[in-house]
Amino acid sequence: MSLWKGKAGMQPETTCRTVRQYSREPVCREDMEKLLEIAADYGRVKNYVYARYSGVGSLSKLWPGYTVQNEMTTSCGLRSQLGLPSVYFYLAVFDALGDIKGQWTRTKSKILELIAANGNFTEEEKHYLRFLLKVNNAFEAVLNQRPMELQKGIQKQHDELARQVDQERLRRYLCRQVRRYHLKNGKPHTESADGFSIAERAYRYGDHGIYLSVKEKRKRIFVPLTDNNQYGSQLYISLYPEESRIEIKVPVNVAVRKHEDYEGVVGAALGMYVMLTTDSGHRYGESLGKYQTEYAAWVREQARIYSRSRKDNPGRKKYRTKKRRYEEQLHSYINRELNRFLREEKPGTVYIPRLPGPRGGGRNKKINQSVSMWQRGYIRGRLVQKCMEQSVELAEILGKGISAECSCCGGAGEKKEGIFCCRDCGYTAEEKVNTARNALKRGAEGKIIRQTGHRDNCPDKFR
Repeated sequence: MSLWKGKAGMQPETTCRTVRQYSREPVCREDMEKLLEIAADYGRVKNYVYARYSGVGSLSKLWPGYTVQNEMTTSCGLRSQLGLPSVYFYLAVFDALGDIKGQWTRTKSKILELIAANGNFTEEEKHYLRFLLKVNNAFEAVLNQRPMELQKGIQKQHDELARQVDQERLRRYLCRQVRRYHLKNGKPHTESADGFSIAERAYRYGDHGIYLSVKEKRKRIFVPLTDNNQYGSQLYISLYPEESRIEIKVPVNVAVRKHEDYEGVVGAALGMYVMLTTDSGHRYGESLGKYQTEYAAWVREQARIYSRSRKDNPGRKKYRTKKRRYEEQLHSYINRELNRFLREEKPGTVYIPRLPGPRGGGRNKKINQSVSMWQRGYIRGRLVQKCMEQSVELAEILGKGISAECSCCGGAGEKKEGIFCCRDCGYTAEEKVNTARNALKRGAEGKIIRQTGHRDNCPDKFR
């Protein structure tokens, strides 16, 4: 499928990328305190919205959210109490609403998975439950035990589905799952006061920097920037008071590139020491382990020095500055190697195993620290972003037991010193190569958990 519209004057398909800008000089204490005050109030507004609107009783107010906005304006009184300008207040409200909606979306996705895997339900019962989850008014009515009042056409569809099933039993099931997977997690809450979103009318670029509105009327503070780029969209300001600096995150739409020669199908395995290994044995990011080991050793040494001389330690500013340089160096290397991977492999589709969540630490503290600093989340995020920009489909496949399975016969094998050996057929291969080939094999069999790529919008959460 071509991503270009083909007609003259029409824009190509785009995707979202987060661009960062940095303060050029240390932000003075007075200005930083003004920004921190906005961030603290921004968090208070979000927590108020979380507490008031994240329950089942407020489901009908979440979409599209203007009911909440009106209530926060007319009957809340929080804005006048805090003295927070509207350009920050309403962004905080909708930011919190977005988090609440996201929590409900995750709950619904989980329940849909449970419904699909439940062998006790008939197809008619599954269809009815999916209908309730899909139609917001029906979902809200079930959870609040209210009469079903839907639009005429949708009400007719509901009544036809309901006649084929035991409504009461299925509604109790839905309420039970919501209590189990949504309400037990509690209401969202934020303790951080290190950043806030800012609308276009609350800032102005100029004089090689940016002017930011503060709580004082008709007052702005000026922050010099390291570049002269200017943007006209909603920004997110991240504050680093201990380093006297700020970072600006800007969502930018970039055109998706279409490569006619990107047609290959590649299985890949992520690693902590070699970043990416393909099913054909190609390796990318072979120095990742060296970078991470060096970084982890430096952090351990700094922690030892700091704990030994904490009383006489003048501060952590130099430590944070050098730590940021280590991370920037590491991230730069990761991005270069991911670019090389796409350029040389020319994939149309990439299959990677879904990695398990972090586990408890082992006995070796050095290994534990190296694992904790593994940039796997950053690597995956950048791979998703780059695949979107280059019109490459990225598919996560089922990763359970993938490294212990023989890619040749499917039998069980063992790993020793980085080599996989199959006990059934005798197949031997480098461990990551075997994993990558299994990823390719499972992808071809359709064992896909999630697909990302040019069909998605913005993978990096803008905050």
